[in-house]
Amino acid sequence: MDCLFCKMVNRDIEPDIVYEDDHVLAFNDINPQAPTHVLIIPKKHIATLNDIEAGDLALVGRLQYTAAHLARDLGFAEDGYRVVMNCNDHGGQSVYHVHMHLMGGRRFTWPAG
Repeated sequence: MDCLFCKMVNRDIEPDIVYEDDHVLAFNDINPQAPTHVLIIPKKHIATLNDIEAGDLALVGRLQYTAAHLARDLGFAEDGYRVVMNCNDHGGQSVYHVHMHLMGGRRFTWPAG
C-alpha cells in the first residue's frame, strides 16, 4: 500500500509522535495551521469518512476521545480548540487515510475557509 499515514504507522516514515496506543497514532502536522496542530489517525487504514463501517464506530470514537485528552494534556482544552475531519477532494482531504486535525493555541473564526 502506498499510503503516507500507513507508512507512518509501520515506521517506514518516522512521524513526530505526540501519542500512540494500540489503535491510534497522533503526530505533529508538518504544515501547522495553529500553534498546536496534531493529526490523529486510526492505525487501521480507512480511506475516507465514506468508508467507515459499523465495525469501525468504536475506533472513530477513540479518535474523538484522543483529541479531547490531548487538548487537556497540551494545555488548551479550557480555552478551546478545533477538531476537523475532511472528506474527499472538495472537502479538502489530501491524504486518503481517515484523520482528524486537532488545532489549538489560538482563536479560530467561523466560517472556516
